[in-house]
Amino acid sequence: MKLRQVKSLGSQANKAAGDLAAKVDDQTGEAAKKAADVIALAVRLARIPTALILCAPIPFIIATAVMGLLADGGVRWVILAAAVVMLVVSGAFWGRRRRIIHAVEEPDKLATELGIMISMTDKVEETRGALSRIAGAGGWRIFSRLKGLWSGMAMTSRWIEGIGDLPRARYFGPPKIGTTVTVAVAALWLVPISIVVALVSVIGTIAGSI
Repeated sequence: MKLRQVKSLGSQANKAAGDLAAKVDDQTGEAAKKAADVIALAVRLARIPTALILCAPIPFIIATAVMGLLADGGVRWVILAAAVVMLVVSGAFWGRRRRIIHAVEEPDKLATELGIMISMTDKVEETRGALSRIAGAGGWRIFSRLKGLWSGMAMTSRWIEGIGDLPRARYFGPPKIGTTVTVAVAALWLVPISIVVALVSVIGTIAGSI
C-alpha cells in the first residue's frame, strides 16, 4: 500500500512538473536554455578552482586540531572550538559545491526547471530579460549576479516554497543562491584565516607548555 502511495505521489509530481513546463512560452524557454548553458559552463570551469579552495585550508585545520589536543587548560578548548568552526565552514562549502555540480550535470533538465521558475514570478518579462543579460555576461560571478537579480524582486513565501520542488533550479534562486554566495565567500576567507589560526595555535600550545 505504501509503495503504491509513493508511486502515486511520484506520478502526480511528474505530471505537475510536466504541466508547468508546458506553460513556459518559447521566449522564456530560450532564455532559460541560454542561462542553463552558461551556468553549467561556469560551474564546470570552477570545479578545479573551487577544489583548490576546498583543499587548501585542510592541512591547517588538521594542524589546529592537533595543537588543540596537545594544549592544556582553557587554551585547548579555544583552539578546538576554532578548529570545529573552520571544519563546519569547509564542510558547508563541500556540500554546496557537490550539490551545484550535480545540478548542472543535465543542462536540458536545468533549463526546463529555470523556465518553470521564471514563469512562476509575477514579472515574467522582466525576469526573463534580466536572466538573459546575466547569462550573456558569463563568468563565475554569475552567482553574484543571480543573487542581485532576485534581491531586486519581491518573492513571496509561496514562490520560494514552489521552487523548492525544482531539484536543480532551486540552487540558482532564492534563498539558496544567497546561501551559496555567502558560503563561497566564507570558504575564500577560510584559506588565510586557517593559516593564521594554525600559527597562533602552535604559538599558544608551545607557550602554554613552557
